[in-house]
Amino acid sequence: QVQLVESGGGLVQAGGSLRLSCAASGRSFSSYAMAWFRQPPAKEREFVASISVSGANTFYADSVKGRFTISRDNAKNTVYLQMNSLKPEDTAVYLCNAEQGGPPTYYWGQGTQVTVSS
Repeated sequence: QVQLVESGGGLVQAGGSLRLSCAASGRSFSSYAMAWFRQPPAKEREFVASISVSGANTFYADSVKGRFTISRDNAKNTVYLQMNSLKPEDTAVYLCNAEQGGPPTYYWGQGTQVTVSS
């Protein structure tokens, strides 16, 4: 099992940047595919970005492509989300997700709030 703790959220003006971190504890972080999701106010949770076990493959939602970058450091058991050119519509609680095995088991962090002011 893995425990996930997000950090790095906050209030930023439109056009600004934030870097989110997700620290994982427990065993075998390098065997988990990782992802970021977000839940805007009064809306459904949505996919943001994912990264493969090795970090070689990434995938992004169209709404963040070209602005957000997901990365991971397996030595530090951490996955990152660099968010640039932020827009008010990026306001949401951002959650870290870990996926392992097949059939997959999913783990979630508690989330970190990102608020983008116009």
